[in-house]
Amino acid sequence: MIALLTGNIAHKSPDFIILEVNGVGYRVHIPFSTYYDLPEEGGSCTLQIHTNVKEDAIHLYGFRTPAEKTFFQLLIGVSGIGPKLANGILSNSPVEELRRALMSGDLVRLAAVPGIGKKSAERLVLELRDKVLKLDPGGVATGTDATTLPSPGITDDVASALINLGYKEITVKKALAELTTTPEDTVESFLKQALKLLMK
Repeated sequence: MIALLTGNIAHKSPDFIILEVNGVGYRVHIPFSTYYDLPEEGGSCTLQIHTNVKEDAIHLYGFRTPAEKTFFQLLIGVSGIGPKLANGILSNSPVEELRRALMSGDLVRLAAVPGIGKKSAERLVLELRDKVLKLDPGGVATGTDATTLPSPGITDDVASALINLGYKEITVKKALAELTTTPEDTVESFLKQALKLLMK
């Protein structure tokens, strides 16, 4: 089972990266929090890996910090929460924010994530609050944001990432229409603005 990968980023997008390790390209699904913290294509990085084995496929999920991986594994241990939804939860709520929401029982914050309704939010708090309390608070740092050069087609990339995360296309288009890109904007910065608006 793959638990850690170190290599060069051959492709980078908000949904996944292709990490080249000794001539082999691994497609690794990532949450937005990890995406923000990655170097540009061609850069080297190390990712904590969770290997999800299904009957017809093997999917890799990568995280910049051990804390992200820990929370991902806690989330998929909850009934009804699969890897894709867990990845979506981490994309909408950085680890420290998620930890606070679970410990305080913030159902409104949790239910705002696509795919998580009130009942699922209640189940998350019920099943994870005690487990989160036992975690070392010092182990949930989320890392720092990466700075990148402006990319073409920022709006299209961000729209695609948000739709894949579970937001409805019409909702995404409406939110993006309210935002304005500048020459200084990157996919990362525009994605953060869009998420902030959608999570209101």
